[in-house]
Amino acid sequence: MWCKQSAAIQERGPKASTTVVGAGPAGLVCAIVMARGGRRVIVREWRKSVGSRFHSDFQGLENWSDRRDILEEMRTVGIEVNFDCHPVYESTVFDAWGEAYSVRGERPLYYLVHRGNREGSLDRGLLKQAVGIGVDVRFGDRVTEINDPAVLAIGPRIADAVAAGYVFETDTADGSWATFNNALAPLGYAYLLIHQGRGTVASCMFTGFKLQAQYVERTVSFFREQVDLKMRNVRPFGGIANFRLPRTAVQGGHPVIGEQAGFQDALAGFGMRYSLRSGVLAARSHLEGDDYTQLWRRELLPLLRTGVSNRFIFNCIGERGWRWALRGLSRSDTVAKLQRLYQPSLLTRPIFPLAYWRYRTPLRDPSCNHVDCRCVWCRCGAHHSPLAGHNRHTNAAYG
Repeated sequence: MWCKQSAAIQERGPKASTTVVGAGPAGLVCAIVMARGGRRVIVREWRKSVGSRFHSDFQGLENWSDRRDILEEMRTVGIEVNFDCHPVYESTVFDAWGEAYSVRGERPLYYLVHRGNREGSLDRGLLKQAVGIGVDVRFGDRVTEINDPAVLAIGPRIADAVAAGYVFETDTADGSWATFNNALAPLGYAYLLIHQGRGTVASCMFTGFKLQAQYVERTVSFFREQVDLKMRNVRPFGGIANFRLPRTAVQGGHPVIGEQAGFQDALAGFGMRYSLRSGVLAARSHLEGDDYTQLWRRELLPLLRTGVSNRFIFNCIGERGWRWALRGLSRSDTVAKLQRLYQPSLLTRPIFPLAYWRYRTPLRDPSCNHVDCRCVWCRCGAHHSPLAGHNRHTNAAYG
């Protein structure tokens, strides 16, 4: 797996130059690993700062899809934990009828991090590490053509899921809460995260995007009733997730990593771990000459395919099935159960062909009427990539 090659990566690699397009977590991790391997790296980011897509909202760096702790994986490949990172061992999850279940693990379920350009964020931490080891990071640099070896990491291209909500200050006690309720987050989940007087509340929707404002307000009302949520200095935020199973994850001859490649968990939308791992794999391909497509297909594809099968099952069983699943998860170590759920199994392997057939279209949200459309998620208009000069390669690289 991705941590085994760390010593070799950190010790060898020619003094050549490689461009990384995009300064998100995937791109910065890739740059750090290549720089530690002796490669000269230039990161080109068209936005004016790191983390510009985010608003200091809390996110979870999941810790259940692998037997290894995610922070251990990061340290093994030379990524320091120089950002705010709070372990969460227990969370309260509500079903659609408002019944609460406590899910917990012997190790952290996930690590709470915040995103954006604020001090202590994951984005700022990775940027400091990259700059500190000599990576040349250039902001306000829109890429239209690439002639040198490169890695592409520009983030999500279209929206298959939408998270919308608020960041705020609060006197409500620290905690982690979620609910699976189609009235709040259709085919998804709503969540509330509070740590040291700051909080994030959001609806993560897999359909029904046109009504996102309605779902967000329902979510806020739900948590006000359930946990006496109080908010002040409230600021709205929103984000998108892009799911895809690429054929090669190579575009114009360059490795594509992170959300640009569609490397997200189709079940829950947690993609940071996959993004970080794909950045390491792309670095390996440049430093050691390994075939990037073979690397990610060996180390990421089984997880991605299982996610598609899990999403298919999730959609089929509905709210009563979700309640049954929550009861099971709450009865013993949740991390151990989720780890098994995320690995290929006798159930997920055979249903994958059907799940994938259904997966290719169900995330296309039908709620937009395409009249005066300004929806960030809508597919009715052309998507303008910062890499306009490389769009001609997309159909060959992606399914």
